Amino acid sequence: MQNLALISLFSPFVAFLFASFFSLGQKRIILGYICSLLISFSAISSLILLFYNQSFNIILFEWISIIGLSFGFSIDSISLVMMSVVGIVASLVHFYSIFYMKDDEGFNKYFSYLALFVFSMLFLVMSDNFLGLFVGWEGVGLCSWLLIGFWYKNDRYSFAANEAFIMNRIADLGMLLGIFWLYYQVGSLQYEEVFNSVSSVEHSALVFIAACLFIGAMGKSAQFPFHTWLADAMAGPTPVSALIHAATMVTAGVYLVIRANAIYDLVPEVSYIISLIGAFVALFAASMALVANDLKRIIAYSTLSQLGYMFVAAGLGAYGIALFHLVTHAFFKSLLFLGAGNVMHAMNDNLDIKKMGGLYKPLKITAIFMTIGSLALAGIYPFAGFFSKDLILGYSFISFHHGIFLVLLIAAFMTAFYSFRLLMLVFFTPQRHSLHPHEAGKIALLAMSPLVILAIISGFFEHKFFEYIETKLVLINAQNTLVMILASAAAILGVLLAIIAYKKSWFKPSIEQKSIYKLLSNDYFIPKFYQEFIVNVFSNLCSVFKHCDIYIFDACIEKISYFVNLLAKRIIMPNSLSLMLQFLVGAFIVLLLLVWVV
Repeated sequence: MQNLALISLFSPFVAFLFASFFSLGQKRIILGYICSLLISFSAISSLILLFYNQSFNIILFEWISIIGLSFGFSIDSISLVMMSVVGIVASLVHFYSIFYMKDDEGFNKYFSYLALFVFSMLFLVMSDNFLGLFVGWEGVGLCSWLLIGFWYKNDRYSFAANEAFIMNRIADLGMLLGIFWLYYQVGSLQYEEVFNSVSSVEHSALVFIAACLFIGAMGKSAQFPFHTWLADAMAGPTPVSALIHAATMVTAGVYLVIRANAIYDLVPEVSYIISLIGAFVALFAASMALVANDLKRIIAYSTLSQLGYMFVAAGLGAYGIALFHLVTHAFFKSLLFLGAGNVMHAMNDNLDIKKMGGLYKPLKITAIFMTIGSLALAGIYPFAGFFSKDLILGYSFISFHHGIFLVLLIAAFMTAFYSFRLLMLVFFTPQRHSLHPHEAGKIALLAMSPLVILAIISGFFEHKFFEYIETKLVLINAQNTLVMILASAAAILGVLLAIIAYKKSWFKPSIEQKSIYKLLSNDYFIPKFYQEFIVNVFSNLCSVFKHCDIYIFDACIEKISYFVNLLAKRIIMPNSLSLMLQFLVGAFIVLLLLVWVV
């Protein structure tokens, strides 16, 4: 079993090394297949481990002896679920990428980055200590920067990559402080030792640790106010978006809160704030998706909204439900992003859904796949999202957090509406373009097919899933008939309203002049606020320091060097040995005085 765990972890790393060897060479399609197979070996190993459900630790060697930290990995029900999700989605994204990136000059380099991304995420979820988690955490941050800015010659794409990288580094400082303070309080960073000792730590220290760790999670999972990078991250290749939004990067923040549940159980005030932020983000992101016209940004906003749902569940203590929604969401969200890649490929990379329409006939399979993904996202029975999202709504209701429940219910209605708004404008309304689109290649459709199946059936494994993880996470029965009826009604109403509204063209162009439309389409002007009051202020401050450096500090140094040079010439020019000896003795006396004083 330990060998399977090592294969699961290091197969992506082997793929990375192999692709890196050819990264600057001539494009080789076979390299894509080899890397995809290596990632598939990792996924198969994880699934075998998942089937046998054995918990064990692997210690490879002593890492930092001074703090007694080993280089080890922990395999339990939580890490096995995450490993399997990462492996399945990553292997399918790899195979899809062979189709999507086949004409790109950076084909080899792309696969090396992608494999390193998967390895970093697996390292993160398999590590048995907080420092190892942080290493994987920074690894996915680096890889996201490399992949979002993959086409770095485009300044807009480079800016998006830098934005994601910098915003995550700011949040990661908070996480580091939490890890340092945790070690100071407990004397260890091993999960088992920390969680066994954390109950004896002072409450105020626990609040600080939990808050700092969550700041890191906010950055990685793009929670407000660190949310702006997520939509801009669409600059990268579409398969990368599928991987970031479904199985890696943004799910790491949710995983951290779930993994550290023993800490968050002891600080209910912090946990409640987490649930409030999650509820706000669920509604906030859904509202922006209502009017967005960029195909990938709409799906990105839906990710942001669904992450809000997950944090609500985790914040209210329903960690198992949060993990279940993470799993189901990974399948239908990656399906939607890969479907968006098919549409982009057919439309010559055009992303404006208002310039599409009539794509059902030429892209019939893609349309069916994306409809299934959208039904799952909207929470329509019997698709996966119905089961996991209803549990979050149900738990918020039965735990008497009715305000949060109402916010999530409204967000569910919005989700159904914008999901089918996208489908209607892309596939089922009259053609608004002059292109001749065509369906994606066979390998792309084959790579998407397992995701279609999982988006349909994964919700039915609800009870087995909770039985599987009950050794690590408390089993909660959150099913409620009233909630199920209300949530289904909200979703169906949103779907029907979108279909009717865009079939009958209810929304005229004049709506774009409305204040609320401008507010939503400009993301509540938050990116503009950041630009004006943070980026520009920082840039101006840098300009001031630059001028100080040039005209004050550099000028002073130049003047000092000028006078020292003159003095040296005057000393050397007389060619007086006695003068030289006087300076030598004087310098020696100064040195003796300095030694005596110190």
